[in-house]
Amino acid sequence: MLAILADHPRFLLVDKPAGLSFHREAEAPGLLDLLRESTGRDDLHAVHRLDRITSGLVLVAKGPAAAAEFGALFAERRIAKFYLALSDRAPAKKQGTIAGDMAKGRNGSWRLLPTRQDPAVTRFFSAGLGGGLRLFLVRPQTGRTHQIRVALKSLGSPILGDARYGGAAADRGYLHAWSLAFELGGESFDFTCPPREGGHWHGEACRALLDCGANGRFAEPAALAWPGG
Repeated sequence: MLAILADHPRFLLVDKPAGLSFHREAEAPGLLDLLRESTGRDDLHAVHRLDRITSGLVLVAKGPAAAAEFGALFAERRIAKFYLALSDRAPAKKQGTIAGDMAKGRNGSWRLLPTRQDPAVTRFFSAGLGGGLRLFLVRPQTGRTHQIRVALKSLGSPILGDARYGGAAADRGYLHAWSLAFELGGESFDFTCPPREGGHWHGEACRALLDCGANGRFAEPAALAWPGG
């Protein structure tokens, strides 16, 4: 059963588990299939997507009018999205901006180019967790396929469990959609969703950085002074 975190007249907010595809694959139902079945609604529309390895927050619009509203918000970059990622390799820099054009490579993978004609832009902070692990808080300014995965690989810190981009073997791909902030119909929304699956998320140092009650450094990502503005 999918965890529905918010049921608003215009949208559902869902906690997507890692390993679940967004759309049906052969006989295996995807996230939208499962949502339509569990809610009994056939008017649910995807307004953004998460890779199969990625867990966390997904917005699903109720009806075509809401889908159009969200489509405009995403197109105008008026929805702030924040992700968490873990790597077991030290980055070339601890915080900053990664920007470059993206080109499709072999077998569905992508690569970052040095050119910036229409660049993918990714801003990030990171913090050491001990034991060789590093937590990344990531804000993609653009919404390209595999953008965060490619950006962290370019830093020398591929995501733990992301075999496609050179990440070390793990019990899951450690990429999680942590927070969404936006305005819709005059209302302000700010959601966070802690990662549930994967033992490396639950270490003491990681929990402390994400703890809202204890003013964890990454607990309120929309309030941070992000590199590059």
